[in-house]
Amino acid sequence: MFSFFGLSPILFAMIGGLAGLVVGVIPGIGPATLIAVMVPLTLTMSSVDAIVMLVGMYVGGVSGGMVSAALLRMPGTPSSIMTTLDAFPMAQKGQPERALAICIVASLTGGLIAGLVLLLLARPLSIWGTYFGPWEYFALITMGLVLMASLIRGNMTGGLIAGVLGLLASVPGVSAADGALRLDFGIGQMVGGLDTLPVLLGLFVIGTSLSALLSKEPEVETVSLTGNAVSGMRDVFKDNWVNLLRSSFVGAWIGILPGVGASIASTISYSVAKTFHKNGVKFGTGEPGGIIAAESANNANVGGALIPLVALGIPGSAVDAILLGALILHNITPGPLLFTNSPDLAWGVVFAYLFTTILCGIVLFTGMRAFVSLVRVPRELLYPIMIVFAVLGCYSLRNEVFDVVVLFIFGLLGLIFERLKIPLAPFVIGFVLGGLAETQLRSALMWSEGSYLGILERPVAVIFIAVAAATLLLPPLVTYVMRRRAV
Repeated sequence: MFSFFGLSPILFAMIGGLAGLVVGVIPGIGPATLIAVMVPLTLTMSSVDAIVMLVGMYVGGVSGGMVSAALLRMPGTPSSIMTTLDAFPMAQKGQPERALAICIVASLTGGLIAGLVLLLLARPLSIWGTYFGPWEYFALITMGLVLMASLIRGNMTGGLIAGVLGLLASVPGVSAADGALRLDFGIGQMVGGLDTLPVLLGLFVIGTSLSALLSKEPEVETVSLTGNAVSGMRDVFKDNWVNLLRSSFVGAWIGILPGVGASIASTISYSVAKTFHKNGVKFGTGEPGGIIAAESANNANVGGALIPLVALGIPGSAVDAILLGALILHNITPGPLLFTNSPDLAWGVVFAYLFTTILCGIVLFTGMRAFVSLVRVPRELLYPIMIVFAVLGCYSLRNEVFDVVVLFIFGLLGLIFERLKIPLAPFVIGFVLGGLAETQLRSALMWSEGSYLGILERPVAVIFIAVAAATLLLPPLVTYVMRRRAV
């Protein structure tokens, strides 16, 4: 359980956290891209070292996004969008250090609260998960896909399109259920299906890089640090401790829901805080309460999202789907038995999250000026380097040019998604979970002798399906009723 506290895992967690911070500060890259690039480099590492480093990158990437959000009004990660609403106006008023300090403290507190939730719930949830049968797993995956498609960026149509395409991408190869060969198109390399690594690197690295290089970035206003001392922090958090705790738990809880994501967590938390905060009408003008609500929620969401990944093997976001792919590449099956079969790894994820959260808070406080300078690095230098690493990583997987071809095919798909504003997360989660969903459905049908009505005998599975159906049907129904009343 405590093997994480060896020198090697701690060192790699530190490396991951620092690398994540650097990348998180630079707008447009984000932890998903960094982790996707680094996955092939971890194949020669031990499983514990590799996973704790990737978790550190996840935490650091989300934490670093606050710097560019506060000083450039340009979020380093999508989850920092809500942070810009109040942090940048505060920085413009001549208080950039104060804005960053509030961001850091809120981020650290939210992360620690979510870490406590992860520490307390991951193991019990994994034990509960051992009672899941194939119907429960199939229903849970279905619910996650629907929630993710309907909530990410508020684009339900785009989310559904991406999710369906992701499921289709998981079809080629030999069926794990009956051994049938499907959609191989006569290509020998397709017999084993599409490898996770080229697909993820194509979408997140090639697609993102091409989109950035082909588009003209708009001019952004910048704010430099002035050297003013941070003052009044005690009063700020004394007035906002309820907001801080509420936002942290909201972020952690939303993180547990499959496929929702940190962007939605920070948005909901900000909206709730604006409704109940005594200065809610001032949100958007540099109000500390708005910064606290956004930053505590998006960092707490990371810890919450790790709970279903570790305990049930269900990714809560695109980054978690990449982590799931990394676990699979290391021949590890996350889920209810992970704490039994690989306790060092399971607890390593938990303690790596807590350790990196604290580390990032300390590093951001002490190295504030150094991280601010990173936002001025020309991105024309960064993206070509990432493309080279992606190509080398894919080719080294099997020494096959075919994997490089797949890399660029999905890179073009990622570029199209970026241009059409279609979210990538539904595709990734659909691709990663498609095979598992099919296997569980076939197993469930065998268990119920080919009858789909067998799901009605499993109350938990019925609840999951009901939530999925309500998510799909209630929004258009409410819209229809409101329009009829308006007429």
